[in-house]
Amino acid sequence: MNILALLQPIEDSLSKTSLRRMSRVMFAMLSMTGQVTMLGLSRWSGAGGSYRTIQRFYSTIIPWAQVFWQFFCQNLYQKEDIYLLAGDECVVSKAGKKTYGLDQFFSGLQQKVIPSLSFFVISLVSVEQRHSYPLYLEQTVRSAEEKAACKAKKEAQKAKAAEPKRKPGRPKGSKNKDKTEISLNPELKRIQKMLDALLVRISSLLQPTYLALDGHFGNFPAYQMVRQTGLHLISKLRWDAALCFPYEGPYQGKGPHRKFGERVDYQAIPERYRKATTVKDGIQTRTYQAQLLHTDFPEPLNVVILVKTNLRTHAWAHVILFSSALDLSWEDLIEYYGLRFQIEFNFRAAKQFWGLEDFMNVNQTAVTNAANLSLFMVNLSQVLMCDFRQPDPDF
Repeated sequence: MNILALLQPIEDSLSKTSLRRMSRVMFAMLSMTGQVTMLGLSRWSGAGGSYRTIQRFYSTIIPWAQVFWQFFCQNLYQKEDIYLLAGDECVVSKAGKKTYGLDQFFSGLQQKVIPSLSFFVISLVSVEQRHSYPLYLEQTVRSAEEKAACKAKKEAQKAKAAEPKRKPGRPKGSKNKDKTEISLNPELKRIQKMLDALLVRISSLLQPTYLALDGHFGNFPAYQMVRQTGLHLISKLRWDAALCFPYEGPYQGKGPHRKFGERVDYQAIPERYRKATTVKDGIQTRTYQAQLLHTDFPEPLNVVILVKTNLRTHAWAHVILFSSALDLSWEDLIEYYGLRFQIEFNFRAAKQFWGLEDFMNVNQTAVTNAANLSLFMVNLSQVLMCDFRQPDPDF
């Protein structure tokens, strides 16, 4: 009965038959043990949940983006909370050759390229509750042209590496390029299309300012893609990023004004940029913030550098976070980027409990429904646990 009550906000998006089937599938998911497959669901769903019924549900086209948003507005939205967007790719290993969208994708868990399916997920992260709520999922299906272009790029890189090293300095006859004019690759175009559609959908209730992405998007094309949607990017740069201080010296007397000053030495950052110093378990963390320049970015960046030093061995390492919002404080930048990891917990729960790693569907509609249903169950389970967490926060 609780499940049916929670599904009332999405009655306008689904037919009564699909809603009834969905409730039986969710009841089985909450009850069952073992792999979440159509056969397993049919064994646990009880009366009205035969294998054929489960099969019909997975073959039904469902407007999942609308379902996610309506459920969030009714059961998860808190008016006083601050929300930011977070995005990440989820790779699901798959065997066989017939599954829709099956390709070779890099798995962060296995640290290698494996036969798998890839889904890009955008979620809303509550700063107060420190929870991520998935809202939009889209499968990555690379076209033949995209695969050919990727293969040609790799071959060109190999050929360039085999060529003799050219002379240092700027090649003769080269011309200046406008860095603001850049063509987005197919991956960034897909993500931008998702962001535009999601922002239009949620604009009547929420107008988020920031989008947090991992270090894979710590580059200018991703920066430009996010800025074109009206959002500010929060991400991470490479450890060896060529950052420079703005030039503050006198004008040289001829030519354009000098823009780049000294390059940042991460072992000797000036003290005037230090914001905080903490020591925990023998690890000293120094936090610096400055507006720095990068040769690939035409505009200054709001950069926060965390330098960690082992006080016993004196070994050190650093992390470089950045944002396009120049007025964002260093505390908020660190916190917002840390909250990006909440989407990883969504993926973990979807794989361990809700069948994202288990489904054996091969058709496009069935694969889409299986992936979206597993992430929808992440949100549903959060609502079901709210009552229990009031007396017991660790439930």
